[in-house]
Amino acid sequence: MTAHVFIVDERTFPLHLRYQFAGTGALKNSHIDFNGEADTNLHPSTERMLVNMVADISRIRDGDRVIFYLQKKGREDGQFYGIFRAKGIAFIDNDDNQQFLRPDLGKSLTFRVLIEPEDIYPKGVTEWHALDEIQHLNAPYQMLWSLIYRKLKGHRGCTMITPYEEEMLCRLIHEKNQEHTLSCGGQSLDFDGETWEVSASGRKASDFPYTGGREDISIFPRIKEKNDHGQSFEPHLQAHITKTFGTTEDSLAQILLKNAEVEWLGNEVSCGVGMQRIDIMISYTDTDSGMRHIMPIELKAVEASEGNIHQIQRYVDWIQQYYIPNHHSIISPVLLAKGNPPPSLMSPIRQFNHENAGGICEPLRVITFSVSDNRINYNETDIT
Repeated sequence: MTAHVFIVDERTFPLHLRYQFAGTGALKNSHIDFNGEADTNLHPSTERMLVNMVADISRIRDGDRVIFYLQKKGREDGQFYGIFRAKGIAFIDNDDNQQFLRPDLGKSLTFRVLIEPEDIYPKGVTEWHALDEIQHLNAPYQMLWSLIYRKLKGHRGCTMITPYEEEMLCRLIHEKNQEHTLSCGGQSLDFDGETWEVSASGRKASDFPYTGGREDISIFPRIKEKNDHGQSFEPHLQAHITKTFGTTEDSLAQILLKNAEVEWLGNEVSCGVGMQRIDIMISYTDTDSGMRHIMPIELKAVEASEGNIHQIQRYVDWIQQYYIPNHHSIISPVLLAKGNPPPSLMSPIRQFNHENAGGICEPLRVITFSVSDNRINYNETDIT
């Protein structure tokens, strides 16, 4: 189960509460014309931006936790509010004249997911208390780095947080409210700018049904088209994996996890104050040994190179310093690239495995893929 933080403002937040959905979208109004289609009329940079959002929203699974971050005007601290659960998987409500609540929201939220209350706390935790207050911490690795990196690197509308960060943020919200939660009883929620409460009017949540469009997300036709024409599609591949990983239509999880189930799924996981981001990261527990694993995956929609091995080493080093102390796991790195790895890559891989032997990092696994008419085919390369 992954926890996701959605960014809202004082105008949109009451609508999210009332109609029980979370969402994200582009600053510019963009109609998604590549969903389930091979072609697009969008500029390549716009398409890439939107595909990155598809990847973010597609990692949400039914039952995942949802926390809201309320941005406030001026210098006033934003606040974190929770806690909801995702109800089903994400979908598209395209930006057109029919997009649900578009005039009320004042912005386009193309990518959405329905939610339902879990533990509803009326008061929020300020950003300063969650991200800057360190008196209760013993070491830098205990800080909420996923949210700090988001603040430093860009305004990502839907950010996943690690299991440890979820535990810490939920605990802060719990303590702020002195363990007091609201008993909704099926009633609607109101927000007064500081706290939320059960609707004083007695209106029920069922009085505000979500009636917007719910278009399923499908990236594969676009991947097939770009692959056939020799075009780059790494963001599309990431979006396809976050959407399908661990589902019945996916074979990659069967190769990587065997019979284990995904416990946490992240994409574009920031791992430094630079621009380093792990394409895909997965947590799971081995069904035979009972040991927890954390799996950083480097994606390449082209042939792998030696530089990819150096990048994976940076991921491993960061995980050892910032993730493992909070959530002890065995590191299981993966390189996923198009076509068979060149012979020149064998020596760097063996060197990587030698340098990381004897610790908590397993040997690097290399997965290759090819695109057929109706699916992506994955195979593991034997590195001996």
